Amino acid sequence: MLVSWNTTNQCNLYCQHCYRDAGIRAQDELNTEEAINLIDEIAKAGFKIMIFSGGEPLMRQDIYQLITHAAQTGLRPVLGTNGTLITPEVARKLKAAGLMAVGISLDSTDAAGHDKFRAVPGCWEQAVAGMRACRQIDLPFQIHTTVMEWNYDEVETLTDFAVAEGARGHHVFFLVPTGRAVDIEEESLRACQYESLIKRLMQKQQEVDIEVKPTCAPQFMRIAEQMGLNLRFTRGCLAGISYCIINPVGDVQPCAYLEVPVGNVRNTPFSEIWEQNEVFDKLRSLDYQGGCGSCGYKKVCGGCRARAYYYHNDYMAEEPWCLYHGRKGY
Repeated sequence: MLVSWNTTNQCNLYCQHCYRDAGIRAQDELNTEEAINLIDEIAKAGFKIMIFSGGEPLMRQDIYQLITHAAQTGLRPVLGTNGTLITPEVARKLKAAGLMAVGISLDSTDAAGHDKFRAVPGCWEQAVAGMRACRQIDLPFQIHTTVMEWNYDEVETLTDFAVAEGARGHHVFFLVPTGRAVDIEEESLRACQYESLIKRLMQKQQEVDIEVKPTCAPQFMRIAEQMGLNLRFTRGCLAGISYCIINPVGDVQPCAYLEVPVGNVRNTPFSEIWEQNEVFDKLRSLDYQGGCGSCGYKKVCGGCRARAYYYHNDYMAEEPWCLYHGRKGY
């Protein structure tokens, strides 16, 4: 079980696809005391991994204190960052605080392409410098790539780059239209490209020693099984089942891209929201509609619930970008 907390809406970049529409700090973000209580509640609810994300989490002044507290509660704290603020000193402080791993965003091996997508010149070089600062002190890191039309053909090259830089993994995120990404929805992958890229990534996984994982593309579990691959994962879409997020002001959602608030930790303890909320109960029922409901892989895949919600206004509806839906059995 893992949980992601968007620690702040503040960010030093202005990425085209940002689901948080991050930039300026949100009014009334959780303060340090509230954040510590949230971490305690997350541990109480039985979660094992806590992702500190944003915005840009390194823009929170208390981030080291909060990471330390998470580690002390028995959680495995990890960081989701654009990497531009990770200097050698910051890397040392993160490791000393108890951070276990870092996910750093990199969308191209071409600096100009990455910088354009993230709207700040020089951010590619800063992100790569952040990776190297982590590697220098043996702080594990992985590369996160958001794939769209413009970088579709270079994903495996980025995997090779990750291997060369000493990353532990390459996680490839398939665009879900939320936040600013709504404005570039037409650039997201459609069914044939979607399926083809997952197959390419599963093939690449057999060629490299690091972990290659499609994210927000739960069909990778079906495809891996069809290809005879034995992965460490047990399910594709985890939203509301073994994963959820908390936004900067304390609203809980099933996932970052499924904008269905189910409660606020200022009003209801997080552990209670997780255990008793009706939206989570519905997601856990696996009572999907359309092809997802009749699919023999629904227990290991589940379809992207956020993508179903965007296109059908129903998070239990059929995943729209799946070539396989509608078939029964294996």
